[in-house]
Amino acid sequence: MWSLCEIARCMQAADLAGSLQLRQAGRDTMLNGIRIIEIEGLGPGPFAGMMLADLGADVIVVHRAQGAPAPGMPDRPILDRGKRSIALDLKSPQDRDTALALIATSDALIEGFRPGVMERLGLGPETCHARNPALVYGRMTGWGQEGPLSDRAGHDMNYIGLAGALWHASPAGQPPVAPPTLVGDIGGGALYLVVGILAGILSARATGRGTVVDAAIYDGAANMMNLLMTLAQSGGFRSERGHSLLDGPHWSRTYETADGRFMSVQCLEPKFYAIFLDRLGLADDVEFAAQFDPAMWPRLSQRLETLFAGRSQAEWQAVFDGADACVAPVLTPEQASRHPMNAARRAWVEAEGGLQAAPAPRFSGRADWSPPPVPARGEHGRAILAELSKSAK
Repeated sequence: MWSLCEIARCMQAADLAGSLQLRQAGRDTMLNGIRIIEIEGLGPGPFAGMMLADLGADVIVVHRAQGAPAPGMPDRPILDRGKRSIALDLKSPQDRDTALALIATSDALIEGFRPGVMERLGLGPETCHARNPALVYGRMTGWGQEGPLSDRAGHDMNYIGLAGALWHASPAGQPPVAPPTLVGDIGGGALYLVVGILAGILSARATGRGTVVDAAIYDGAANMMNLLMTLAQSGGFRSERGHSLLDGPHWSRTYETADGRFMSVQCLEPKFYAIFLDRLGLADDVEFAAQFDPAMWPRLSQRLETLFAGRSQAEWQAVFDGADACVAPVLTPEQASRHPMNAARRAWVEAEGGLQAAPAPRFSGRADWSPPPVPARGEHGRAILAELSKSAK
């Protein structure tokens, strides 16, 4: 807990110019001047905070005082890059007052507890809006703030399963499996929370009134299905797995190569499919001419399985090099970081003892990105308290 005397001493000791430099190092400047308070959580909440920090927002993460990282998480997670950290005990009235003082200076807040937890801590939307009417209060949950499952535990696979987004995640005849966290926690959760926060900030700046963003992974995962539901309007998407336009054809799947690796194939348009067949030496094969005949898809898939199994991934990359055949190798992140594409785009960088991905999207006229530091828990507490003390005068 921090006393007023400590705050006063911090004000004298803090180097605020250095603090500002830290906040801007290694990041874009699109959101300069926007402050986000992130209450320590797991998964999609910290990811959303990272995205906002990458874009230049001053993201202050409130870590648990004398707490430890969650099981399996490192002391300095990539998701905290570019943020500042203060350690508070939100069950302490004094530290709760400090949190409220921070919230009063902020544009938005991110929290990822079950419904009711923040209210019990005395930091619910009504309390925070009383201190800061323009605050955008971002709530990240799996099931949402209301509904029959709102108080139930769950994880990524549960949310996307019930939302209908997991059903087509694997080939017909195999159990549905999606890449961990990507569809639910990140796609349906963090990205929708970021959009909601930014929309809320725009509205608050126009009206002076904040809002509560109820970002449920269940909702976002369902919303992401709308492109496929558009295909369903013309018969291109069906409930039966393996019979839709993108999850059944021989030209829309992955194939194992001779060295146990994989190639991805998705040549939907006939002009690209023709190039695909030509590179395989199948341009004159009558069976493969039936690109959109579902009755032929299983047989043609088997033929291609045998064909791709005859060469290594590197050999197949050479076959399709420079061609608009819509074929690409399936790489691990480590392999992707060594691919020529990454040399040009620098999507993957080495930092903090391992790989991390650069921010996206990118903006014109901006300097090249370099990974900002990841703070130690509570590292910036004194500087943050000094800023609070200064702003109160």
